[in-house]
Amino acid sequence: MPHDGLPPSQHGVAVFGRWLASVAAAIACGASTLPGTASPVGNDSLDRYFAEEVRHIGTNAFAGLDTLEAWEARRRILRQELLEMLGLWPMPTRTDLRATVTGTLDGEDIVVEKLHFQSLPGLYVTANLYRPKTPTGPLPAILYACGHAQVKTNGVSCGNKTFYQHHGIWFARHGYVCLLIDTLQLGEIEGDHHGTYRLGQWWWNSRGYTPAGVEAWNAIRALDYLESRPEVDRQRMGMTGRSGGGSYTWTTAALDDRIRVAAPVAGITDLENQVVDGVIEGHCDCMFFVNTHRWDFGLNAALLAPRPLLIVNTDADSIFPLNGVQRVHAQVKRIYELHHATTNLGLVIAPGGHADTQDLQVPVFRWFNRHLKNDASLIEDAATKRFSPLQLRVFQDLPADQRNTRAQEWFGSSPAAPAAEAAPAEILSRLREHVFGGWPRTEYLPQARMLEEPGGTGRGHQVWSFDSQPHVPLRLHIFASESPLPSSIILRLVDESTPANWEAHPPEGWLPRADRSDAPSSITAVLETRGVGGLAWTADARRQIQIRRRFQLLGQTLDGMRVWDIRQAIRVLEAKQPDLRRVEIHATGPMAINALHAAMWEPKVAKVVVEKLPKGLQDSPDYLNVGQVLELPELLEQVRRRGAEIEQR
Repeated sequence: MPHDGLPPSQHGVAVFGRWLASVAAAIACGASTLPGTASPVGNDSLDRYFAEEVRHIGTNAFAGLDTLEAWEARRRILRQELLEMLGLWPMPTRTDLRATVTGTLDGEDIVVEKLHFQSLPGLYVTANLYRPKTPTGPLPAILYACGHAQVKTNGVSCGNKTFYQHHGIWFARHGYVCLLIDTLQLGEIEGDHHGTYRLGQWWWNSRGYTPAGVEAWNAIRALDYLESRPEVDRQRMGMTGRSGGGSYTWTTAALDDRIRVAAPVAGITDLENQVVDGVIEGHCDCMFFVNTHRWDFGLNAALLAPRPLLIVNTDADSIFPLNGVQRVHAQVKRIYELHHATTNLGLVIAPGGHADTQDLQVPVFRWFNRHLKNDASLIEDAATKRFSPLQLRVFQDLPADQRNTRAQEWFGSSPAAPAAEAAPAEILSRLREHVFGGWPRTEYLPQARMLEEPGGTGRGHQVWSFDSQPHVPLRLHIFASESPLPSSIILRLVDESTPANWEAHPPEGWLPRADRSDAPSSITAVLETRGVGGLAWTADARRQIQIRRRFQLLGQTLDGMRVWDIRQAIRVLEAKQPDLRRVEIHATGPMAINALHAAMWEPKVAKVVVEKLPKGLQDSPDYLNVGQVLELPELLEQVRRRGAEIEQR
């Protein structure tokens, strides 16, 4: 059965709705949550935060694009941004495809070639090429990108191209050359689309890796292959596909003008659906670029203008909801209007759910006939399958030099150059633009207010609440042995491993020694960043994953925004003590990396004490693209170069 990155039992989407706020009982304002529970305040705030970020991105997406000149200037920038977000900037070298036909099938009036090519050395693309048995002159060509369909015979993958064979057959029977290409995950050589969705490989974000980039690159090289075929008219090439294949059609056609006509089916919706309504839960990682530049997806769609574009969807598709598709169409229509080309934009809504139906297929066939063959005749026959999956399989034995299964380790943009070669200001600029682009662009000064003192700890315990951003309430605990506050402060960071009752029973060494009369004036502040401590979100593991993936779509990561929280906590401390001169941050494990990144930006951080420091990207917190800018050894060196001491315990 076809699916979208989920096992059939989980097909569809659990709508985000209001689950974030559906916790049984309210928890007192100053109390911490117990293990396995969540704070209604934190959950509801997260819900509102996501909605506000989506609104902000959507409002800015098409701002100022009121003339064709403004759009054309922006379009050039957008295309490069899309290449960056797919890991394709600079573009990889177009190496020899080494295309090989391993067999042919006689299909009465058509011929099917079983073939493979290498889009990069060792990155194999298995494919079936459908063509008329007796072609007459150069023919229009269709690149068909397959959606998620697992097809195995006796445990052997035959590739998702075999599930969608009826499309290739129909095109070949009607005078086209059609190339169906397998995808990375569900092809004959089985790679993976599930790094953040299922495998916990959050370091994909840190590498700036997305399998959507692999799929776009494979499709670009498939166009190279089609151009090499003598039967193909290079001026009449189109692209289509449904579901995942629809998504790859959007990105590939946005990047490559050789696609003269496009008809993506059920492959796009907007951020509101994905983040606020929770549609992301029905999609694996291959559906999304790394959203470094904070796009709404209508920008991707608009890059196809003014070429003929047919947007195709159903009215009850749970993972591409109709309201989001209509909003995307409205955005794209504005750009076609600037081109005076609205007749090149079509919208087809068929009845039904997320399925490959004839109601979707026929309008697509007519669209290509109209724009690639100048043929407006009726479609009189259906697309039907003829071959068994094994007949269409390309390989008998998989190549030993394949690198498909490890693509996440090597594909994409280059790793960071040694930071010693760049000036500190340049490093900060690159971090701000490519790693922490989701931080607020305008200064937001947090206003702190004291909550009721919880009691039980003594030592001058105060609990302050402040918003790191709108709808991001945090708590800062201050344990002071005197008032006013001294000019030197220790800031400790709570993380997921911190005991839930830490306020009543602080870990050894956390707080000033109150039993020593000769102890110097001292203060310890304890920060609960977003998602931990008294305002922690749901403890459900699956939902925690989907929360983190929502951050990704906003051009953020959870830990990247925790770095912002640490910086904002220092703003609060500065407001309480204008003479603050020195901050010493203590953190453990992944939170220690957040502390180090905060020290890059805050000159008053004089020392960072870290415990159980992660060793590299794979066990560190994830930040978008950080591996392309500043890896861990360089981070340590840069913090020291900025004048802060690092103590590792």
